[in-house]
Amino acid sequence: MVCRSGYDPGRRHLLLFITILAAWEAGRGQLHYSVPEEAKHGTFVGRIAQDLGLELAELVPRLFRAVCKFRGDLLEVNLQNGILFVNSRIDREELCGRSAECSIHLEVIVDRPLQVFHVDVEVKDINDNPPVFPATQKNLFIAESRPLDSRFPLEGASDADIGENALLTYRLSPNEYFSLDVPTSNQQVKPLGLVLRKLLDREKTPELHLLLTATDGGKPELTGTVQLLITVLDVNDNAPVFDRTLYTVKLPENASIGTLVIHPNASDLDEGLNGDIIYSFSSDVSPDIKSKFHVDPVSGAITVIGHMDFEESRAHKIPVEAVDKGFPPLAGHCTVLVEVVDVNDNAPQLIIKTLSLPVKEDARLGTVIALISVTDLDADANGQVTCSLTPHVPFKLVSTYKNYYSLVLDSALDRESMSAYELVVTARDGGSPSLWATASVSVEVADVNDNAPAFAQSEYTVFVKENNPPGCHIFTVSAGDADAQENALVSYSLVERRVGERALSSYVSVHSESGKVYALQPLDHEELELLQFQVSARDAGMPPLGSNVTLQVFVLDENDNAPALLAPRTRGTDGAVSELVLRSVGAGVVVGKVRAVDADSGYNAWLSYEVQPETVSARIPFRVGLYTGEISTTRALDETDAPRHRLLVLVKDHGEPALTATATVLVSLVDSGQAPKASSRASVGATGAEVTLVDVNVYLIIAICAVSSLLVLTLLLYTALRCSALPTEGECALGKPTLVCSSEVGSWSYSQQRRQRVCSGEGPPKTDLMAFSPGLSPCAGSTERTGEPSASSDLSGKVGCSSILFIYIIIYFFLKDFETNVVRLVSTKKKKKKKISRAWWHTSVVPSTQEAEVGESLEPGALRLQ
Repeated sequence: MVCRSGYDPGRRHLLLFITILAAWEAGRGQLHYSVPEEAKHGTFVGRIAQDLGLELAELVPRLFRAVCKFRGDLLEVNLQNGILFVNSRIDREELCGRSAECSIHLEVIVDRPLQVFHVDVEVKDINDNPPVFPATQKNLFIAESRPLDSRFPLEGASDADIGENALLTYRLSPNEYFSLDVPTSNQQVKPLGLVLRKLLDREKTPELHLLLTATDGGKPELTGTVQLLITVLDVNDNAPVFDRTLYTVKLPENASIGTLVIHPNASDLDEGLNGDIIYSFSSDVSPDIKSKFHVDPVSGAITVIGHMDFEESRAHKIPVEAVDKGFPPLAGHCTVLVEVVDVNDNAPQLIIKTLSLPVKEDARLGTVIALISVTDLDADANGQVTCSLTPHVPFKLVSTYKNYYSLVLDSALDRESMSAYELVVTARDGGSPSLWATASVSVEVADVNDNAPAFAQSEYTVFVKENNPPGCHIFTVSAGDADAQENALVSYSLVERRVGERALSSYVSVHSESGKVYALQPLDHEELELLQFQVSARDAGMPPLGSNVTLQVFVLDENDNAPALLAPRTRGTDGAVSELVLRSVGAGVVVGKVRAVDADSGYNAWLSYEVQPETVSARIPFRVGLYTGEISTTRALDETDAPRHRLLVLVKDHGEPALTATATVLVSLVDSGQAPKASSRASVGATGAEVTLVDVNVYLIIAICAVSSLLVLTLLLYTALRCSALPTEGECALGKPTLVCSSEVGSWSYSQQRRQRVCSGEGPPKTDLMAFSPGLSPCAGSTERTGEPSASSDLSGKVGCSSILFIYIIIYFFLKDFETNVVRLVSTKKKKKKKISRAWWHTSVVPSTQEAEVGESLEPGALRLQ
């Protein structure tokens, strides 16, 4: 038998031995081979044809065949070379079990002649089966109270091999509690066992895991193992023990009810009822702990059942105990320390202590207004507070110590611009999110007398009608003081001065509290056109402050003077005006004139003349000029006219109501041969006072020369003005009258209404010159009603026309009525002298010319030239 490649040398020796033995058996008439189990397919077993003495060539013809009694496919013969080989896997334990001998019997049959040969092939055992225990794990239950040397039997392992391959040895994994008791060969009846060498403690070692190993004697050795799980049975000899004696946990103060605080764990080394634990608070726990926490008796979990408040208590010490169910019961204890973590749940609190209010507006910078303290019940950053103040105020916060602040003045105060401040102090903590609180501080600014009374205007213009009742209210001055209380309490007084020869206080007075100005006596326009004075306003502060305002009181004219007739040139025996007229005069010839003046102003002094109807007949050939008072013929006189005519002339002003005077004119018709005689003396109106005439020839010559020179200069001046500034559209042309007049009550309104007709030249081309006080202002609203510029602006815009017209009227006055004026001037020497009060002149043009002489009733400042 030849070993195939892949076998080791030991196996080759074995096969050689089997071959030799087979040859020896063949010599005896039977072959014997051997083959190891588990040999591979094709393994050489023996040269069966050669060993049986058969020729290889006759194997096929003689139908060589080998028949196995059990499984014929285990071995096979190659008919080409006569070799017996392994055809399929041979398992000795499957063929023979635990039998010590195991072989395969073959019957080899050939024909021609028929021969039967017997061949035994022995299957050799190899160590291909390890020891096997009945189970992979063995559970043992041993009470912890078992004494030493206690023996616990074990079931050994089995090996399917035979001989040395089935010879087993045992060993136990190292441990301090058990040893292995292995019986000797003569003690096969004594089982394998464990012997207790050290007392068990379930609480220390509740279980033991040991490994029992069985090793056979084969080459190579094979082993089998079994796990020994030794469970130590409990006895209630241990109390429950917590993992830690002190548990520390942090819990936010806003923890909701049901929040798990901690799960303390107690263990009992015992088991069963001896290890079942019930958790509870210790019997001496405080009621506060029971109201805030709950412990689950089974799991030991501690949960929140009440409100947590860091500000109330920053920590809670909870004693917990665990009791087992053994007999007697044993208990374990621990302490749970709950540290309450602060949550920013408290807003800062502001406390303001007012020190000095109100604050004077002249207080120095840095003055302490109030002290502010801030508290926050929270801790750490949640309790760190910063304060801020309303922006853009003259105050600031100054930190004095930790959470203490001072409210101090930072900039100057002015009560008149801001009398009080509503300050808002905001305290904000450092929590996240931060909380804040506010407090309001009302700071009132106390007044200091730093403002003088002030009038709305520096000057007021007041118009008062003359003949006012004594004590009438004419105006109210009012001064405002930006200060407060007594510093703003204003009193009024007159700034005393002299008005002519009299004191100002004899004309007007002012109420010290109300500021009402009263006229103490009736005012007379003809005596006083303008009363200018100052009113002083003074407060009650310390020191007092004051200011003055100027009042210009214009006395407006009323129609309180009737027209006054001037002394005629000729006078009859009955006081009438006597005129001599030649019968040869034609129509339209002026034969006489009625002269009258009115002490009033404006329209109140505008006179008109008319013949009374009862004295007018168709045969009277005379008429009177409406505005001139000139008596002229209406037709040529003839012989049929009566030699004497008596005319009753009514002189009437334009006042409301109109005042009148009457003059009687006697016109005597004379022939041309008779020379008229001029009376050397005349009486003045109804007064009967005599006026002595003087020789005025020298004055006339001087006046004519002066006027002539003045006329030339006027023409030159007018030409220069015309070249430099042409009149604008709407101005009066040269030779046409310019209207600067007062209204029915001395204002400008009526003159504006009549201006268009005057400037257009309607009515007789005569002029009337009247002078007014320069301070008289135009009526408010005159420009608004007519759409034309005011009288003052119209006068300034037409300075050329007005100036020329003014000079022209003066020339006319001197040329026409110089004699009358001289008489008037001479006559006034015997009367009380009157003053012309103003150097300013205003001109007024009426629709007709009117001659008049200066009457002795004229008041100072109101000279009328007609």
